Amino acid sequence: MPHDAPIDIAELTAPGRSFALLGPTVHVDAGQLPVRGDLAHIRLAGKVFVPHYVVPLPYLVNGSGADLVAAARADAALIANLPTGTRFNVLDVAGPWAWGQAGDDGMVGYVALAALKPLV
Repeated sequence: MPHDAPIDIAELTAPGRSFALLGPTVHVDAGQLPVRGDLAHIRLAGKVFVPHYVVPLPYLVNGSGADLVAAARADAALIANLPTGTRFNVLDVAGPWAWGQAGDDGMVGYVALAALKPLV
């Protein structure tokens, strides 16, 4: 397609086609929406541009609760304490840490994987 040819929006957005980048991505509050530079929750596909979109895996906080922290390390800033039984939607696991969101619209951050159990 020549550089100056008109863009056929219908063709670009037809079923089976990938998303067209027709404007800037929306700016998000990283503490409220499950978006990182490398991935985002699948419900944000078409709203934010990242290399990967993920369907979350549901977990529950077990034991005596868990700390939700800002980074995948023990000395990271505390965001919140999640009580036992809180649903935590895991979007990524790296070593002993899970990154995700408390519930469907709660705060986003990291939780020690040992403090979570899969919801079956």
